[in-house]
Amino acid sequence: MNEFLDPLLLSRWQFGLTTVYHFLFVPITIGLATTVAIFQTAWVRTDKAKYLQLTKFFGKIFLINFAMGVVTGIVQEFQFGMNWSDYSRFVGDVFGAPLALEGLLAFFLEATFIGLWIFGWDKLPRRLHLATIWLTAIGTILSAYFIIAANAFMQNPVGFEINDTKGRAELTDIGALLANKVALAAFPHTIFACFMVSAGLVITVAAWHLARNQHLDTMRPALKFGLWMMVVAGVLTTLAGDQLSLAMVSTQPMKMAAAEALYNTAGPASFSIFTLGTPDGVHELFSIRVPYLLSFLSTHTFDGTVEGINDLQAQYTQLYGPGDYTPIIWVTYWSFRWMIGLGLLHVVVAVVGLWLTRKGRHPGNKWVWKAAIWSFPLSLGAMIVGWVFTEMGRQPWLVFSLLKTENGVSPGVSGVEVLISLLAFTLIYGALAVVEFTLIKKAVQKGPDDVSEPDPETGRIQPVATVY
Repeated sequence: MNEFLDPLLLSRWQFGLTTVYHFLFVPITIGLATTVAIFQTAWVRTDKAKYLQLTKFFGKIFLINFAMGVVTGIVQEFQFGMNWSDYSRFVGDVFGAPLALEGLLAFFLEATFIGLWIFGWDKLPRRLHLATIWLTAIGTILSAYFIIAANAFMQNPVGFEINDTKGRAELTDIGALLANKVALAAFPHTIFACFMVSAGLVITVAAWHLARNQHLDTMRPALKFGLWMMVVAGVLTTLAGDQLSLAMVSTQPMKMAAAEALYNTAGPASFSIFTLGTPDGVHELFSIRVPYLLSFLSTHTFDGTVEGINDLQAQYTQLYGPGDYTPIIWVTYWSFRWMIGLGLLHVVVAVVGLWLTRKGRHPGNKWVWKAAIWSFPLSLGAMIVGWVFTEMGRQPWLVFSLLKTENGVSPGVSGVEVLISLLAFTLIYGALAVVEFTLIKKAVQKGPDDVSEPDPETGRIQPVATVY
């Protein structure tokens, strides 16, 4: 029974669950902010009613999702003080800097201009009002960068020094912290993946209406936009992921070795698409492999050497003392493949969709529309398992080479207290999920609202003032 009330285990589960739940909203918010800005730009430039309808339609979904993301994000940050106080005490001076910048600069930018966008439809000139949604989109992207910079410190700690007297890490170079090579590599990979998620949402929503032959004038261009955005963002995500893999190998070679379940150093090294092994994961029984691919991903050469788990374990034991420095292999191995597989599958769906809808075609097969409607979880799922891989692959470190996860948990919090809060969060988040799904489902099923008729003198369409 005591092992189920372990504060460390329960704290990890609680932070993991709340993080994954919060992350359901983050990529949708980031991607939809830019999507809405693009639709509104198209309306301002062309004055076509369909773009105004798409702006306000997807803008409503964006606002619902944004509000839920704010609520869940605030709760998540409280856990640093509640369940991970030793972590906060040790690296709070460093880790807190980008989080402060995110709150003071990026989030206030988002909050200010999102308010102007909501209430400024009939009060601000068109181009000025358009600028508010673009600034909101920029704010969401800036917010993402500062949080990624904070996370990158945990993966590759830079810009600090250890104060032996106070027993903590102290910030010495904010520039080095923000220019962390892991952050620079992870940022574009994450943002392009967010665009994939929003593209998936647009595809699903448009396909749902087109399958019912409704709102054709607005949903046809929306579908085409979503399909092209998915393909372009998918290619860019792949290219950015290649650069991230190089940064990962140079800073956390154990993570790459665990991603491939590579126990012995190899060069050249093949990449296994699918592997069956013994229960302990040490011995391979069957696998489907691509020769030289792992070497290329790790070193950009086909004969490069990739360090294995056994050699890295020996190195880390010498550097950091006795202990097991290997993450949970099956989690890293499969999360890495699910991330790649789900993302690629959604791009394939988009490519097929572009082919089937070319030159204005409207596929009559209901299974085509069902595949499009149910494809949205693919890119979102790819992002979630990608973050699972990123965080679990760092274990047993909370801050790589500086602080182990077991040493970051709050010493004064009991397992029972964590369990109670874990159950409470689960119930509350479950209720919020129902609310979120219901609101978005109603908005999606209702479809775009009508817009006012063109002005008889100017021929321009004025938007109906709406308070969301």
